[in-house]
Amino acid sequence: MFEISNGKIQTAIKTVIYGPEGIGKSTFASRFPDPLFIDTEGSTKYMDVKRLPAPSSWSMLMQEVQYVKSTPGLCKTLVIDTADWAEQMCIKQICAQKNWSGIEDAGWGKGYTYLAEEFGKLLNLLEDVVRSGINVVVTAHAQMRKFEQPDELGSYDRWELKLQKKTAPMVKEWADMVLFANYKTIVVNVDGQGAIKGKNKAQGAGQRVMYTTHHSCWDAKNRHGLPDELPFDYTAIAHLFADQAAVQPPIQQPVQAPIQPVQQPVQATQPVTQPTQLLQMDITAGEGIQEGQLVQPYPQFDVDYSGIPQALVDLMKKDNIMPMQIQRVVAEKGYYPLDTPISNYDSGFIQAVLVAAWDQVVNAILHLDVPF
Repeated sequence: MFEISNGKIQTAIKTVIYGPEGIGKSTFASRFPDPLFIDTEGSTKYMDVKRLPAPSSWSMLMQEVQYVKSTPGLCKTLVIDTADWAEQMCIKQICAQKNWSGIEDAGWGKGYTYLAEEFGKLLNLLEDVVRSGINVVVTAHAQMRKFEQPDELGSYDRWELKLQKKTAPMVKEWADMVLFANYKTIVVNVDGQGAIKGKNKAQGAGQRVMYTTHHSCWDAKNRHGLPDELPFDYTAIAHLFADQAAVQPPIQQPVQAPIQPVQQPVQATQPVTQPTQLLQMDITAGEGIQEGQLVQPYPQFDVDYSGIPQALVDLMKKDNIMPMQIQRVVAEKGYYPLDTPISNYDSGFIQAVLVAAWDQVVNAILHLDVPF
């Protein structure tokens, strides 16, 4: 038996905003309800907005989205600014994993298939964010491309998302609204001979507008019955989000557990020499610590990250992973000797094996028996 429902379903909204550089896409996104930015290109540094650390890798970007998904009450709108810079991170990771110099090294469009599959994982994760009651806004730059209809003569220029040929359709299909922002231009005939044969001049006062429906010259859509053209101002669509407070999923309050007497942790039988804040079991201390034993907290001190690529440093800091922990697990897997500094690792190895598979690296550090 299946339950049949009717009527409109209130849900968070997936919005894509694209347009030429400098038109105000980030500012427009900042007007959405309680926004939190994942700023991939540094476009919000002069704006007073909430933001997560700028992701330096595709793995870090995915982890930040996962963090928003799993942290109730963090924000009401997640903004990915911008999609094309995020796509470049995705391409860089794929090329490192495949040992390619560029995405086209795969030949015959196969690289773009890999890209679409990997970028689709981000869209799936953003879909989970929407299901949790959080709006998602994705901004992107626009580019003009020559377009030719298969059943028509001639070609013409049109505005499109500045994404690769298999990624752009996925993003447009995923969104509830695709809004194209541009400066409005009016063509005026100046010699009195008509617009077709005469001399024409473009006029405009810098008026910014956004288009909400498909046109031969741009991609756009909406599922809310918006007019074809609106001022490029958030107030023009604010009514779509006015009733969302009533449909936000309730935040689950943790159940208060009965207070239990505190037991003193078991003292390790061997002195622990390697610091960590993440592990309850020290994996670098040798055979003196048995599985399940707790160790005493370690003192805080400065960690030397010199020579380590920033993309890896950002992930290490986020999960409180120390260089020696990485060296230990890398040595256990047979990649480099234990005494090899991370700064001496091959850059392709760092990107493809450590950064691209960071979750598996952390898991391997925790257990030392999980392949990565």
